[in-house]
Amino acid sequence: MDGDKRGGLGTETGYQGKTPVKVKKFGHFVYEVSDIERSVKFWTEVMGFEVTESNELGIVFLHYGADHHGIGLIATDAKRNGELPASKLQHLALEVENVETLLAARDYLKRNNVPIVFEGRKGAGSNYGLNFLDPDGNQFELYCEMDQLGASGVRPSKQWQRAKTLEEAIAKPLPKSW
Repeated sequence: MDGDKRGGLGTETGYQGKTPVKVKKFGHFVYEVSDIERSVKFWTEVMGFEVTESNELGIVFLHYGADHHGIGLIATDAKRNGELPASKLQHLALEVENVETLLAARDYLKRNNVPIVFEGRKGAGSNYGLNFLDPDGNQFELYCEMDQLGASGVRPSKQWQRAKTLEEAIAKPLPKSW
């Protein structure tokens, strides 16, 4: 995780070993916006999403189905520069089958010198996650076990148990209902 944040892959020999990653679906994306209220209005009024909640960092999470979130909006103070938008994609998430797949993916990424920028559990959505960078420095997340919205509503933030490793997150499982 030190040094250059771009991937060190693409060597002459290619990738080592067979990948354990089998994506189930595109999960969610998180991106920066210059006006969070305007973007929330767009995603709710134009695109039909619903606000799930916001966290203490000001990230607004929106959903369209049972997953806790499909979009995360982060306020940025970047200014518009002619034709270029003031926002940037923070990360794109891809769902995998289970935490064992995440552990195998982490080992595979490490073996292939792919920079890992986060592993464990962040908070809202309470999913296990593994964030890494592609060769251009774009961030992607593999995740599993995202909270599903249903009769019990949204998990209360007092139940969020952030974890800095997958092993820590596994050792401290969260209640399946709330």
